[in-house]
Amino acid sequence: MPTPIYIIEEKKLRRNLELIADVARRADVEIILAFKAFALWRTFPIFREYIRSTTASSLSEARLAVDEFGAPAHTYSPAYTDEEFDEIVGCSSHLTFNSLSQYKRFRSRARQCSIGLRVNPEYSEVETLLYNPCAPGTRFGVTADKLPEQLPSDIEGFHCHCHCESGADVLERSLEHIEGKFARWFPQLKWLNLGGGHLMTRRDYDVELLIRLMQGLHERYPWLKIILEPGSAFAWQTGPLVSHVVDVVEDKGIRTAILDVSFTCHMPDCLEMPYFPEVRGAEHVDAEHGDNVYRLGGNSCLSGDFMSAWRFSHELQVGEEVVFEDMIHYTTVKTNTFNGITHPSIAMLHADGRLEILRRFTPDDYKNRMD
Repeated sequence: MPTPIYIIEEKKLRRNLELIADVARRADVEIILAFKAFALWRTFPIFREYIRSTTASSLSEARLAVDEFGAPAHTYSPAYTDEEFDEIVGCSSHLTFNSLSQYKRFRSRARQCSIGLRVNPEYSEVETLLYNPCAPGTRFGVTADKLPEQLPSDIEGFHCHCHCESGADVLERSLEHIEGKFARWFPQLKWLNLGGGHLMTRRDYDVELLIRLMQGLHERYPWLKIILEPGSAFAWQTGPLVSHVVDVVEDKGIRTAILDVSFTCHMPDCLEMPYFPEVRGAEHVDAEHGDNVYRLGGNSCLSGDFMSAWRFSHELQVGEEVVFEDMIHYTTVKTNTFNGITHPSIAMLHADGRLEILRRFTPDDYKNRMD
């Protein structure tokens, strides 16, 4: 097995897809895959057994929807450009504008799509500002005070995104604000997209509450089609990133196990969010000193490419595996070639136990990006 390597496990992926498909059926909503969190197109034949559509935020994602998923995308972008817009329209069934000015500029060229407008409820419980789409000064969406009482006739939907790996209780409180701000326009619409961040495959997520909330929306607004577009929920806990120790260094009593992966290149959310990943066979601890306690360091030259600290059951040795759990969502889509560090390979562990290498990267991939 080439390492480092991301391994997506088919059994765990299907477990998530089965839950999501069941929620969609029971709640009478459409749940679609957001490429921004997961876009491994070699797995799309499995996805198509459970869902029908995807959501895109760029021309590249919209083309992926058509070329590899086999269906036009629900597309939203903070800003469309003249050069890409017509091709995006050709790859989209639904197209959401971020602002009234973008809508006015491009509306005549989007008539083959169901047109939507992103709205801002001015409420979000996302604490990390980097991920809070409703923070003061946000560039996302139109607030209620800027909407005309009578919407243009070609606006068929509202898109509202204000969650990040949130629970159903957060959605319940958010809906109070969404409906309070925008319900008076619902009779003019055909659909309501409640965005992503609904982490329904997390073990402690209240699926039954989510279903009741969606059923309540149908009772109040029976003409509205409800759409959810989570990303993390599909790939949540579906596989690890396997790395190896390449060196152990020490300074001021702090030992760092340097790995053949990078946080900034291969696990960027660990630094951006930040969050501490689960490491197989290790315990995350506060103190950086102690027996068998290590920082885990990436192999880039960024000084901050490390995380602290984990206690292992033994002293780490060069060549030993270090396995980061739950590393499929928001990783492969966000990896980068900083320092020219080779990407981990990507593999699927099939239900029959067979490991299939989906992609193995080489230095030519770095060179070609600079071509």
